[in-house]
Amino acid sequence: MNRLLGIILIVVGVVLGLVAAAWLFTNPDLVTPARILGLGIALLVLVAPFVGGGVYVLAQGMGDAKKAAEASQQRKLLNVVQSRGQIKLDDAALELQVPKDRLRDMVHSLVGLGVFSGYINWDEGTLYSKDASALRELRTCPNCGGEITLSGKGVARCRFCGTEFFLS
Repeated sequence: MNRLLGIILIVVGVVLGLVAAAWLFTNPDLVTPARILGLGIALLVLVAPFVGGGVYVLAQGMGDAKKAAEASQQRKLLNVVQSRGQIKLDDAALELQVPKDRLRDMVHSLVGLGVFSGYINWDEGTLYSKDASALRELRTCPNCGGEITLSGKGVARCRFCGTEFFLS
């Protein structure tokens, strides 16, 4: 919606500028200095605010669209993992059409938002969805049996195999 409004404002500003220029340069009663002065005033008073506002609103709309696309991909990842219970990172990256580094950032964002709990085994390349209450009671790694230690807000890690557990 913001993008459309931005485009409309830019078009209105350009049209106003063209109409003002056409009127100024076709009016036989005006001399050249008056036409130039009128054009400068029209550009500053009419065209610049509309075009400037349109560019600003258009840029905001593009930023909003980018954020919405990112949130949509995060929702898709969350739905895929929760519905299947587990997914290979390669499959998730292929399905979402994102690189693995971006996929890792998406998982950490979902954990930070408190909407995903589960764990990821980097050696196997598999992302698991688990109930948060079951993960909080977990003391040993289900992958290797090693000790689990906290490594950040909502994140625990196996000291031995590197599996990360996400607690929401």
